[in-house]
Amino acid sequence: MFKGERLKKLRKNKKLTQTDLGTILGLDKSTICCYEKGTRQPPIEIIIDFMQIFNVSADYLLGTEHLIKTVEDPNLVVKALTTEEVKFIDELRKDKMTYDILLENPKRGADLIKNYLN
Repeated sequence: MFKGERLKKLRKNKKLTQTDLGTILGLDKSTICCYEKGTRQPPIEIIIDFMQIFNVSADYLLGTEHLIKTVEDPNLVVKALTTEEVKFIDELRKDKMTYDILLENPKRGADLIKNYLN
């Protein structure tokens, strides 16, 4: 899934407005706004344009920097995780009890996390 907040950050770092970026790509400001808000997904051609304009990878724009592979077949990618998801898992691992409960009983673990966050 395309990460609109990352596009917004990249655009602002280059000191471009949504109108500026739209002009470069031949798109309306409203289209760029929709991409940034996540209400619309850009086609692959536009993602490639973003990669070239901002000198970033598709993995960064799609939030798939971390690929999780199976132990049985290291060539098979099971899940792509964002940096934020990896950080969450790392933090969760620090709380061994919650981490163990989550692995043993995912519903109970999810309830514990919800209660902790509220």
